[in-house]
Amino acid sequence: MQETAYKSVAKMPRLIIRVGHDSLSFAALLPSESGQVMFQPYAAKPGISMPANLREAFKTVAVLQKDWQRTAVLVDSPIVLIPSDFYEESTKEVLYHHAITGYEGQAVLATVLPSLSAVALYAVSKDLKLVIEDRFDDVKFQHVCFPVWQHLYRRSFTGVRQKLYAYFHDGQMDVFSFQQNRFKFSNSFPARQVDNAVYFLLNVWQQLAFDSKRDELHIVGQIQDRERLQIQLGRFVQNVYVINPRAEFNRQPITEVQGLPYDLLTYFLRK
Repeated sequence: MQETAYKSVAKMPRLIIRVGHDSLSFAALLPSESGQVMFQPYAAKPGISMPANLREAFKTVAVLQKDWQRTAVLVDSPIVLIPSDFYEESTKEVLYHHAITGYEGQAVLATVLPSLSAVALYAVSKDLKLVIEDRFDDVKFQHVCFPVWQHLYRRSFTGVRQKLYAYFHDGQMDVFSFQQNRFKFSNSFPARQVDNAVYFLLNVWQQLAFDSKRDELHIVGQIQDRERLQIQLGRFVQNVYVINPRAEFNRQPITEVQGLPYDLLTYFLRK
């Protein structure tokens, strides 16, 4: 394999299960093809629960028939960020359910973000968690945004201008900005409509008092009507950039995998 800045793509021992709000997909490194990644979306049936869909997938999806011992599960659910200095494991359920409603009865998990001095709390179905843990000996959970935060945090050090990021995925956008080694802002908004995305992004821009002629807005992911979104934002923000994964990751073969979400891309290509 050719040496690049992204060496860990060849060292991934795990099957990856990505659980969206209403979607399910699987990814894994192909051991016979150095650096190549398999990605397989699963057509989840809307009439049954996600745990039931996963049980069905175990019977029919080819990659799941392999003898995997380890898996990483990327979960998409609402996030609560807690400063590391104030986080206590014993209070995570109370804090999460106080801030987020509609997820009562689900397991609350925590991912530590040492470079950002924060802990991310998120929820996962207890039934889904049980199905996965019964199947695999070694299971690692994290939020879908975790590898994206890690990558874009490092990216934010380029240049001196302040940067606002918007990651589009699963019909929503996660909007965040960094300041020194902390989040300056983080929140999620519905983004199935361009007008809604523009409205929320410009409100955050104004809230953070960013300079419309100097600072930068970077958007990435599964963007609906990208050209129109960029034009609308460009009426108010001079420096709007769409992140192109192929260019960003030096045309790595993984960037050509059709439909691969940006969070999985950054998961595999982490430095």
